[in-house]
Amino acid sequence: MAFTLVWTEKAQDTYDQLRAKAISSLDARLKKKRIKASRAEGLFKQVKKCLDLLKEDLRYPGLSTHEFRSKDHPYKLGGKVFEAYIQQKTPGAYRLFWCYGPEEDQITILAITPHP
Repeated sequence: MAFTLVWTEKAQDTYDQLRAKAISSLDARLKKKRIKASRAEGLFKQVKKCLDLLKEDLRYPGLSTHEFRSKDHPYKLGGKVFEAYIQQKTPGAYRLFWCYGPEEDQITILAITPHP
C-alpha cells in the first residue's frame, strides 16, 4: 500500500535545509569540476531514499523501523510513533520519526534528526 506523506513544520524545515545545502554543494562542485559528491549531497540522497521507501514499504528491512516510545503521537492519544534509520553505523546517524495519520492512507513525518 502506498502512503501519502504529511509533514510537520519542523520536519519540513529540516528537509528544506538539507535540500538547500545539497543543492548549494552540488552547484559549487560543478563549478569546480569535481566528481566526488559532498557529505551534504550524500545525506540528502539518503533522506530522499528513506522517504521513498517509507511511501512504498514501511517494513523495508534497511529502514530498521521500530516503535519509539519517547515521542507523543500528534493525532491520537496513546498512538504509536516509529523511528526509521536514514543512516547506520555512522556517528550522529540520521533518523526519521513518523506516525500513521491523520487519514488512513497517510503517514506524518514528525522529525528528521541526527541520533544523539
